[in-house]
Amino acid sequence: MKKSLIIFDMDGTLVDSSHTIANSINHVRANIGLNAMPNHDIISKINDHTINPAKYFYGIDTYEPMHEQWFTEYYSQNHDQELVLYDGIYELLGLLKSMEIGVALATNAYRVSTLESLTHLNIYHFFDAIACADDVERSKPFPDMLHKVLHELDTHSQKSIFVGDGSRDENAAKSTPMDYLMVDWGFTEHAKDREKISSVDELKGVLLENIA
Repeated sequence: MKKSLIIFDMDGTLVDSSHTIANSINHVRANIGLNAMPNHDIISKINDHTINPAKYFYGIDTYEPMHEQWFTEYYSQNHDQELVLYDGIYELLGLLKSMEIGVALATNAYRVSTLESLTHLNIYHFFDAIACADDVERSKPFPDMLHKVLHELDTHSQKSIFVGDGSRDENAAKSTPMDYLMVDWGFTEHAKDREKISSVDELKGVLLENIA
């Protein structure tokens, strides 16, 4: 079935936010009296669905409102210096919109920082729907965000593709269920035999083959 909606993950798929995320987490750690973690250790675990991120990053069982506040505080104050789009993403989003294909976002980032980031990067106007972690009861790897987008745009999962860079994204797509494309320029180290897309040009080609 041809697709009429493409849903993207944000961090590691559209946006290289690795340093901002790592620095935001270390900002929270500093506020609760913990030493900074090496950026590589943080980035390698961002998409690891097998861990409890609150426990791994902050040594607690669940996030508290102050952790979100501190994370967003750093992110908001520094995104304009540290965030960049991956090469070719702006043009890809523009092409999809010019073809009247639906474009949406499903991100585990908070809505405040997400909207600031999309506006700063000048891509906010491309999206017909945006689902963030604080918009739903359960963030990825659960499918709540994808269901929210489908409901908002009044379309079906069979007409949609989710594009992401990690296992949280893939598991959310499988649970919806929805076709999924894995890119390998993000935060996750994939097995060599894992089927994945290695460039934005390749992603564009695959999408063009599948859209209505």
